[in-house]
Amino acid sequence: MNNDFPRILTLLRKEKGLTQKQAAADLNIAQALLSHYEKGKRECGLDFLVRAADYYKVSTDYLLGRSAVSSGEIISESDIPEAVEQSPDENKNGDLALILNKKLIINSLDIIYRLLGKIKCRALSKNISSMLMLSVYKAFRITYSTNDKNDKNMFSVPAGASPYLSSSAIQIDESGAVNAAKTETENAPLLTTAIIEEEFDKQGTALLSLIKQCESRIKKLDID
Repeated sequence: MNNDFPRILTLLRKEKGLTQKQAAADLNIAQALLSHYEKGKRECGLDFLVRAADYYKVSTDYLLGRSAVSSGEIISESDIPEAVEQSPDENKNGDLALILNKKLIINSLDIIYRLLGKIKCRALSKNISSMLMLSVYKAFRITYSTNDKNDKNMFSVPAGASPYLSSSAIQIDESGAVNAAKTETENAPLLTTAIIEEEFDKQGTALLSLIKQCESRIKKLDID
């Protein structure tokens, strides 16, 4: 079938709180056969694929790892909210430093993408976007790992290899972004502290604050 199917099949069962024996009985197959499917030792037929999708109320595309959402829909730009609201917990008794950092990151990211829109360099946009997504992925995996009860089948990349592989992927994308940034382009805007503050107002202040915090952290490494 593919490498995603066994992982997702196992994840769905565990998310439903079902034992392998119970799920196998409901799906009308032997527990040993379901175990082989979940471990990727055997490939299932189309009949079982459809039956499992109906049983777990997901699409076959999701089961096969072709879609990131259970309905099998392909998410478009219009499906993504333009703004992020604070959660009730943040509003009531949230960590002020955490809330501030969140605002710095979100506003700075908005500026980066606005600049990429002006520069109009596909390679630069692609590599920077990949860098950022991989960084978010790494941060989420670490946060996810704080609870040992969280199912490891959430991810297809093993926990032991993930930090190294994702860091390598980020370095590759960074190299691609640096090379793309060297390309001559008439659309690259002139940027100074004053221009950033004037053009982006409070968002510019957020970006400059983020730069200061990051460079303060970098200097602590004492790298010559």
